[in-house]
Amino acid sequence: MEEDRVTVGVLSLHNSKETKAICNAVEALGHSPEWLREENTVFHFTGESVGLRPDVDVVVNRLLLSKSDEPLEDHGIALTLDSLRPMLNRPDAVARAAHKTAAAAVLSEAGLRVPETVFALSGELLDEYRDEFGPDAVYKTAVGTNGGGAWLAGDHDAFTGKVGTRRAFLQEFIGRGAERARDLRVYVVDGDVVGSMFRYAPEGDWRTNVALGGDVEDAAGAVSDDVLDAAKRATVAVGLDYAGVDLIEGEDGWYVLEINPTAGFKGLYRATGTSPAPSIARLAIERAGGVVDERRVTELAATLDDSEPSCMPQPLSRVPATPPVVGYTERVVVSGTTGTQSVVAKADTGAERTSIDIRLAADIGAGPIHTVRKVRSGSVRRGRSRPVVDLVVGIGGTQHTVAANIVDRGHMSHALLLGRDVLRHYHLDVNRAVSETAENEHEDEDE
Repeated sequence: MEEDRVTVGVLSLHNSKETKAICNAVEALGHSPEWLREENTVFHFTGESVGLRPDVDVVVNRLLLSKSDEPLEDHGIALTLDSLRPMLNRPDAVARAAHKTAAAAVLSEAGLRVPETVFALSGELLDEYRDEFGPDAVYKTAVGTNGGGAWLAGDHDAFTGKVGTRRAFLQEFIGRGAERARDLRVYVVDGDVVGSMFRYAPEGDWRTNVALGGDVEDAAGAVSDDVLDAAKRATVAVGLDYAGVDLIEGEDGWYVLEINPTAGFKGLYRATGTSPAPSIARLAIERAGGVVDERRVTELAATLDDSEPSCMPQPLSRVPATPPVVGYTERVVVSGTTGTQSVVAKADTGAERTSIDIRLAADIGAGPIHTVRKVRSGSVRRGRSRPVVDLVVGIGGTQHTVAANIVDRGHMSHALLLGRDVLRHYHLDVNRAVSETAENEHEDEDE
């Protein structure tokens, strides 16, 4: 039996529960998993020979290009592996799916219904088409994840071709009157539907992402075979081996919204009691010539085992690189849907969420409001309701899309407060501060 064992490498540079589940499923199916990370992965080219450490027979690609600070670098890692070993979700297909308009182009060519979409390379050209979408339109960044970078825009809103550094587009808003906003997630592996669920938007929001607090419900038996077939066709059209396909129902039928090459498992398992991990593991093993007991796949699918796998690489012995440093106050670039400004922001580790002054929010078009959240202040016994908008905050060339509170900070010294949603990526040096006046004087001298 040992000679028939397949080694499956799962490529994931972040600490992913889905990666853990796939690795554990590979081992439970009688084969060998390897988690390909910075701690253990080496490519060695010598003349005509190519070495890969750890040596694997097949690779499952779980790179999150949409969340990466260096997507081209990560894409290059996947391309390198793709040249050496069979890969599930090949790099070109993942990149195509991660870019929403690139995916929409392929889906349209394949005869699948997508919402009316306009992707223009400037805000002026985008505005020319605004009236075609009626009173509401969806304004999205071409690359985004977990519902970030998506706004429901009114008919008087203006648009820019970019939000931060990411290009944006307009899309038809698909809904069903007064009903609570919902969509359908169908998880497809190797042409088969592993499970499907309805996702319902949280109160006060129109987006259904589980990461934003949306509810889920098993959709088995509630949608037609034609809808499930559309999800399977969409996965094939984009070129993916496995994917979470999002569809939405309008007054005139179903539309394909997005294809997610690294869709999470948590919501689907909560709704259906089925984990996609064993099916993905089975496909990888069989792609490399291994054999799998189908009954065992079914048994394992009833549990989402995302415990730490035996193949978790050991930490590097060297001291890891420290995160970038930000000061108690820091010069940042903040972007909304219509503009960008450079401001001095103040750090506050006691705030879970970033806050923006209402006047600055209006100046950059931070909005429209997508939800209202109740927050508790240390100086106030009862919580206050604050509107929340998506905001892009740039620090040293790195962009962060966050859901920020809109507040009246007119009586405060800084129009932007950086909460832990941004600060968690940095080391805070409270002795370092940026003076708005000093910065302005320095700029005058430069001029």
